[in-house]
Amino acid sequence: MSNIQPISPALLALLNGGNNNIIPFTREIFLLSVTIAGTTHIPNIKDLEPFIEKDVVLQMMRDPDNKYDSSAIGIYLNKQLIGFVPMELNEIIARLMDAGKAFICRVTSKKWKGNWLCIKADISMVE
Repeated sequence: MSNIQPISPALLALLNGGNNNIIPFTREIFLLSVTIAGTTHIPNIKDLEPFIEKDVVLQMMRDPDNKYDSSAIGIYLNKQLIGFVPMELNEIIARLMDAGKAFICRVTSKKWKGNWLCIKADISMVE
């Protein structure tokens, strides 16, 4: 007879630091703060703006076929592109993403400056 007991959701949450991620035992390693680039080129940014709040987690996806930057990394809110990691900061993260590392982007602030939605965010690697 086996003494192995199934792990309850409560125990899993406790072991995972109270975090309710689906993947257990993950942690975020803070890398850098950025101002999301290209938000003025997003046609529906005014419609998306109410959903871009402090602490909202944004997804990051590589865009290696981008005609302007082969290291481009798109930043998405619910599968809708809202901008990019700035070109001058994306090369190392792009290489790590290409090697299978996962990253997230967490909104720290937003502010309209004329017609430009300035979104600041922290990028972390998920391990």
